[in-house]
Amino acid sequence: MGPVKPGRLRRGDTVAIVSPSWGGPSRFPAVYEHGLRALERELGLVVREMPNARLDADESARHPEKRAGDINAAFDDPEVRAIWCSIGGNDAMRIVRYLDPELPRRHPKVVVGYSDSVTLLTWVRRCGVVSFHGPSIMAGISQWSAMPPSFGEQLRAVLVDPAARYEYRPFPHFSEGYLDWGDPASLGRTKPTRPSESPHVLNGDRAAEGELFGGCIETLEGLKGTPQFPPTEFFSGTLLFLETSEEHPPPKAVVRWLRNYGVSGVLDRLAGLLFARPRGYTDAERRELDAGIRQVILEEFGRTDLPIVTGFDFGHTDPQWVLPVGGRARLDPITGTLTLTEPAVA
Repeated sequence: MGPVKPGRLRRGDTVAIVSPSWGGPSRFPAVYEHGLRALERELGLVVREMPNARLDADESARHPEKRAGDINAAFDDPEVRAIWCSIGGNDAMRIVRYLDPELPRRHPKVVVGYSDSVTLLTWVRRCGVVSFHGPSIMAGISQWSAMPPSFGEQLRAVLVDPAARYEYRPFPHFSEGYLDWGDPASLGRTKPTRPSESPHVLNGDRAAEGELFGGCIETLEGLKGTPQFPPTEFFSGTLLFLETSEEHPPPKAVVRWLRNYGVSGVLDRLAGLLFARPRGYTDAERRELDAGIRQVILEEFGRTDLPIVTGFDFGHTDPQWVLPVGGRARLDPITGTLTLTEPAVA
């Protein structure tokens, strides 16, 4: 039996806003509030800011228990149907000890975030509930009006009105980061866009199906060796999706991290591997990363059968897909496509 699916979102549902990591809303309130209004306008949700969502960034850093308290309270509130992360950061792992693992099991809800919020998404999935890797309030939702129509269409197709199957389509353009958040003129805007390329098929001659799991590779590295990182057997039949953050880890670092997955036995168990478009990489660095992935997977660990596709739209570039962590999907290396094989919400 797979993880429990939370209920789909409907207009009028209450969404709790939490800041599990960096206290970004206190530093850039206009960007944060712009995102809240976009969520209300586009999805018809009723926003409920949790008490510490706007906690001063320095105070937030000193009190992970307050951040965790907001998450526990949101899960325990029967009026709240979804929990949305305001922004990422770098220390969400500090909140886990204060989270109550019984709450998601008793009250499964849509939880959305990415980057350092992958810590929270992983915790929810480890509690036995599907979570959702997608844009945060300040990074992605706040820029909704700058996105193509397909951004909102795919978000609704996953969270609001799911079909029996849903094939993700590449967005026509992408941007890498945002303009100065301290400048009011940049509100809701991204950096200039560039035409998207088709995904890069690195290996595979047949499609594979499995449960999606993954997120920001740096965040997952921070979870390794802790109780929150799944045991090796968890990865059996999994479609592992990975992406690099705006910190721009060099390809050789990603290669070393992949070797860890190989030595630990994870690569032996995977059904497929997906990488997002890396933010801030030159064309040469992207080629180096693709070559490094092939070297580790095919040559060093002998998974010549593993479907591998890179360049998907779920990373630190905009717009980004919403991927269900724990949802069932099909990766086709022949067509370079990813398809949800069943709805990720109930």
